[in-house]
Amino acid sequence: MGDVIAEDLRVLFCGINPGLMSEATGHHFARPGNRFWPVLHLSGFTPRRLAPAEQEELLEYGLGITNVVARPSARADELSREEYREGGVVLTGKVTRLRPRWLAVVGVTAYRAAFDDKRAVIGRQERTIGDTRIWVLPNPSGLNASWSLPRMTEEYERLRAAADGEG
Repeated sequence: MGDVIAEDLRVLFCGINPGLMSEATGHHFARPGNRFWPVLHLSGFTPRRLAPAEQEELLEYGLGITNVVARPSARADELSREEYREGGVVLTGKVTRLRPRWLAVVGVTAYRAAFDDKRAVIGRQERTIGDTRIWVLPNPSGLNASWSLPRMTEEYERLRAAADGEG
């Protein structure tokens, strides 16, 4: 599945890996229960709710999407530690080359595994990749019941404010 990327983005969102629906459609966060597209709009990143098939429009807003692991799976827990570690190396290279202002990893477990940071929590990270700052966001999967849509929106708003230079 292809990335939606360009150089010098405001925010490069990084999913864990493509789900089977995303792989089948070629669109990121394509499963109907996934909250990525609604929360992106509700948090002010996009002026309207985009459909997964409109993912290329993100570039107009200085946003992009990639994944830690390229291999599709039904669930993220099917991925191995080695896949996460290798994905972290590939992601670091991509970020170094593209130089987004922010890398937003959606899923604290994926971030911890990819960057070998067992203590990472949701929010801004101390680590950077070159000049790119890192923010860990809650996973928008419908399976992540511990984060309500309003609570998740607040966290995405915090990143948007930082990306817009407000905080």
